Amino acid sequence: MTASGTSSLSRMQRSTAFERAARAGHAVSGVLHLLIGWITIRLAFGQGGNADQSGALAELASKPGGRVALWVAVVAFVALALWRVTEAVVGKKRESGSDTGDRLKAAALAAVYLAFAWSAFGFARGSGRSSGEQNAGITARLMQSTPGKGVLLIAAAVIVGVGVYHVYKGVSTNFRDDLDGSVGRGLTWLGIAGYTAKGIALAGAGLLVAVSVFTADPSKATGLDGAVKTLGAQPYGQVLLVLAGLGIGLYGIYAFVLARRATM
Repeated sequence: MTASGTSSLSRMQRSTAFERAARAGHAVSGVLHLLIGWITIRLAFGQGGNADQSGALAELASKPGGRVALWVAVVAFVALALWRVTEAVVGKKRESGSDTGDRLKAAALAAVYLAFAWSAFGFARGSGRSSGEQNAGITARLMQSTPGKGVLLIAAAVIVGVGVYHVYKGVSTNFRDDLDGSVGRGLTWLGIAGYTAKGIALAGAGLLVAVSVFTADPSKATGLDGAVKTLGAQPYGQVLLVLAGLGIGLYGIYAFVLARRATM
């Protein structure tokens, strides 16, 4: 990027309005995780629903004022994605420099938040679809060829890796480095529980993608919702679902902490 382009991104980072909009993305993520946790707990007691992002967005859309909230979510996620783009190019706002790993992480997060924004956009305009159905459809198409199966296995490994990283970040309490100011015991335990629960769920989703390839059954690759429902089918599944729902909900609460105290 040219020097003028880099300078423009640096000026964007110094915008208070831009930072607040980006922080709102964390708050929206918190709402969605709370809804996913609630849906997971409902599944434990025999009620239907999709315990994933699409299920949370559909739940939000069904509430009074839900469509307006979804448009707010689109804007907030786009702002957070753009903030990560600036970090990938010029580094973090409050640090003198960022290494290559930090910049790659910021770029990856930008892609994730853009995907969230696109999903929210679909539900905001009334054309949202179940993530599980979409995942199963994509998996079915890729499984028709050997290279496609290879792509799926790589994707499975990446998802499992992200899940393991979340667990590690929670157990090691490295998430405290993402926050401004002191981090007390209560917030530490909140981060441990939230990151660990989300990491286990993500790792389970990745393993199901691999299982779908080896069993030639694309219906198993239904993402987070499939992982949660597989957990519920195990012995003591109801208890496990309640614990998973509480853990994901705690991550949602932690996301509200990020909205206020994340190092930007």
